[in-house]
Amino acid sequence: MSTQVQIVKDFFAAMGRGDKQGLLAISAEDIEWIIPGEWPLAGTHRRHAGLADLLQKASETMETSYPEPPEFVAQGDRVLVVGFATGRVKATNRTFEDNWVFAITVRNGKVTNIREYIDTLALARASEMDANPGR
Repeated sequence: MSTQVQIVKDFFAAMGRGDKQGLLAISAEDIEWIIPGEWPLAGTHRRHAGLADLLQKASETMETSYPEPPEFVAQGDRVLVVGFATGRVKATNRTFEDNWVFAITVRNGKVTNIREYIDTLALARASEMDANPGR
């Protein structure tokens, strides 16, 4: 297993434990995490402060589980992580299923960039507040 894959596995393990300090230790100070779509976690999150804010918002707004371990594919300083998640948006109580790929760059032993490729429609729909709850 490549060093990059191990670092990414450590990153995911720290995320799963909610280990903020562990994540920051594995992440470059100038990390950039890009999440597409129009839902509560979407946007470009930069630096350790942005990562910490993203993790806090995720824990407050979503419940997510990964029924199968993801697949890791490495080439050079890039690791693609291919997985499937199920979850619930707490504010709407709506569930979602998401097939996803994270493209992660690792340089000098640190995660420097994450670009998510996710089911933005499923996440947006799960995040929508019902305009007519009585109907």
